Amino acid sequence: MSRRVVSLTLDNLDELPSRCRRCVFWELDPVGRARAEEIGDPALEKEAWISGMLLEWGGCGKLVQVDGVTAGYALFAPPAYVPRSFAFPTSPVSPDAVLLLTAHVLPEFEGGGLGRMLLQAVAKDVTRRDIKAIEAFGDNSWRAPECVLPTDFLLALGFKTVRPHHRYPRLRLELKTALTWNMEGAIERLLGSVTPEGALRPV
Repeated sequence: MSRRVVSLTLDNLDELPSRCRRCVFWELDPVGRARAEEIGDPALEKEAWISGMLLEWGGCGKLVQVDGVTAGYALFAPPAYVPRSFAFPTSPVSPDAVLLLTAHVLPEFEGGGLGRMLLQAVAKDVTRRDIKAIEAFGDNSWRAPECVLPTDFLLALGFKTVRPHHRYPRLRLELKTALTWNMEGAIERLLGSVTPEGALRPV
C-alpha cells in the first residue's frame, strides 16, 4: 500500500470531497457565505479563492492519497486571506502563524496515521516560508462533521491553548515541535515498530 501527500492545485481541486469542494465557510465572511449559498455558486467561489491563494501566497492545501485514491485533506492559509477567522471570539491569529482551517480523513481510511501525515506536510511547507507556528480554532462542543476541528484532536497532536474560550479556543503548535514527528517516525521505521496513529475525525 502506497501513501503520499501532494499539494492541492486547481488541477486536483475536484478530488476534494463534494462537501468541502462547495464549502466556503472559511473563504468568505458570514454575510458573503450566506449570499453565495443563496444566489451564487459556492464551488466557483472556492475555486476563485484557491486560485487567488496560489497566485498571491502559494500552496494552501494538501491531499493525502492511498494507492492513488484521495483519503484526506488539509487546508491552511495566513489569516489575512481567511475572512471568517476574524469572526471568532478568540481572534486574531498571531502574526507569526499560519491558520489551519480544517482537515479531514475519510472514514474508510481512519486509524492509519494519515492525519499526522497531513499535519507534517503542512508543517514542512510553511516552515520553508519562515512561519513559526500553526494555529487553529478548536471546537469544544464538536459532535459531528463541521468546518472547525475538535479541540481534543488538536490537543492530542501537541497544540497548546493560547486563548481559552468556552466554545472556540485558539490553539498553537510550534513548528519545531511538529517537525520532530518526522524524526520520531524515522526512528520507529528503523526499529520496525511503527505504532498506528489516530487519524483525524471527519470535520
